[in-house]
Amino acid sequence: MGRIIVITGASSGFGALSARALADAGHTVYAGMRQTSGRNAAAVTELDRYATGHGVDLRAVELDVSSQESADAAIGRVIREQGRLDVVVHNAGHMVSGPAEAFTPEQLAEVYDTNVLGTQRVNRAALPLLRAQRSGLLLWVGSSSTRGGTPPFLAPYFAAKAAMDALAVSYAAELIRFGIDTSIVVPGAFTSGTNHFANAGTPADEARAADYADRYGQLMAEVGERLAALVPPDADPGAVAEVIVRVVDLPAGARPFRVHVDPARDGSEVVSTVADRIRVEFFHRIGLDDLLTVDSSR
Repeated sequence: MGRIIVITGASSGFGALSARALADAGHTVYAGMRQTSGRNAAAVTELDRYATGHGVDLRAVELDVSSQESADAAIGRVIREQGRLDVVVHNAGHMVSGPAEAFTPEQLAEVYDTNVLGTQRVNRAALPLLRAQRSGLLLWVGSSSTRGGTPPFLAPYFAAKAAMDALAVSYAAELIRFGIDTSIVVPGAFTSGTNHFANAGTPADEARAADYADRYGQLMAEVGERLAALVPPDADPGAVAEVIVRVVDLPAGARPFRVHVDPARDGSEVVSTVADRIRVEFFHRIGLDDLLTVDSSR
């Protein structure tokens, strides 16, 4: 039976790819995006065209993760139309690039708001229903930057993704007794096929950013190129969408806690394996075995 799915940040990139792949797999997908009648109107038109052309149930829904009112309204619409919700895919995110010092605290707060607080708003809208159902899946789209070989000049984004990962890990233990699964899909640095790098924000304090130019100017210009050099030419961001579909399609209680999709192999999977194992061992030591997923308990 097809599942009812909401995915955030679905106007482009991993979100758009995943929304289409999930719909193709037979699920009813609500592709969350903001400004559906404004900036993203073209994305909505393209999504509707795809749904009609492929005969799938794929619908745009106005969802701005920076607004609790918007999150509540989006989830409310799904519940009214479907009567249930099975999967929430936390995908919305925003990248910035430049010297960490040159970003104002307000800019860091904005990045954190999108990448971390946005997931909290959507959770608060969706979890009362999932808990009442005693079923569901939170699927978090993380980043290998959380534990991999991270380059400089992407600090606000990396810090926010690390915070999101920590939040996901805590939620996993707090929701499992309600029958709600948690999976973290960890993409590597796909430098083409998405708008992640192209739409990256820049520091507001241009004077401080300029102070770094003499010693780091060339490096800052080359960070994207150096990452791209590590990525095999046949790396396809659609592989992330394929993994998301596979995780969603698995039976409840049998889904993996963490899956890496990292063609650059930056080391994140190695570090995460150790970190997740230590968490499992600690839970065993304090008698919280029932809070571990089947996958992480092995």
